[in-house]
Amino acid sequence: MLAIVCPGQGSQSPGMLAPWLELPGVGERLSGFSTAAGVDLARHGTTSDADTIRDTAVAQPLIVSTSLIALRVILGESAPADVAAVTAGHSVGEFTAVAVAGVLPDDEAVALVTARAAAMATAAAAVATGMCAVVGGDAQEVLAAIEAAGLVPANVNGGGQVVAAGDLPGLERLAANPPARARVIPLQVAGAFHTPFMQSALDAFAPVAAAQRPRSPRLPLLSNADGAAYSGGRTGRGSGIDVLSRLAQQIVAPVRWDLCQEAFAALGVTGMLELAPGGVLAGLARRSLPGVETVAVKSPSDVDAARDLIARHGTPRSQETAL
Repeated sequence: MLAIVCPGQGSQSPGMLAPWLELPGVGERLSGFSTAAGVDLARHGTTSDADTIRDTAVAQPLIVSTSLIALRVILGESAPADVAAVTAGHSVGEFTAVAVAGVLPDDEAVALVTARAAAMATAAAAVATGMCAVVGGDAQEVLAAIEAAGLVPANVNGGGQVVAAGDLPGLERLAANPPARARVIPLQVAGAFHTPFMQSALDAFAPVAAAQRPRSPRLPLLSNADGAAYSGGRTGRGSGIDVLSRLAQQIVAPVRWDLCQEAFAALGVTGMLELAPGGVLAGLARRSLPGVETVAVKSPSDVDAARDLIARHGTPRSQETAL
């Protein structure tokens, strides 16, 4: 059973689109995404520096576009629902997963995430905030240290990783007093995402999400809220409207990737394909999902490995899903 997973903010790196643009048809697809976003994604994906693509308004559409380009290169004419049993995305990666699941066409997903990014960038600029990863340590001690520093656990990722978020003094307090046997690592993001600091972003984005005309998922989509699946079928919950409403609310709610991983295990996932710019989610899976084979797509050189994983773990999805 194959899962397609989609990386979140912080996975971007300078020049990451350059090798993809050497492939036939990618330039045209990226041009369409740039038009949808109103952002020059070709420039940002090839020549912009790390500080430029750290900007939330750039990073989010750039990551989603890169993931979707990789998906379409890997699958060719096949639909994700033809090969995968489930999909999920981490934070902004949920917008990629929305396209993977067939809730929105690719260009509409890119346009929608651009609106989210603009709203979050404005909210992040209002107050100096940030995020840091806490890796290792006892889970309860980590959460206690985050609370003691005046921060919130914005991402609970599993595999011994929690992301703390809040104001800069709080991040400094946590770095100065880390939990026992844990490392505190600053993240290259522009604000305290998935916390109440983003309420103004939710207020701005929710009407935009509500104005879309989504379809019900063709492929079950796990929510960052609780790991439960939106499938739109008789045995699942959630229409496309429900999916987008939950995406909007997730702006101020913690990402529970640990619960998504528990859902993968419960479903019997045996192979996990992480779309470009991949690496983080496959790494978490290796620590939390022993026995699940992973391929993280970082460049076109990983396409053959991705197709081999699909050939061995991907099967046509039954019309009746257990989700």
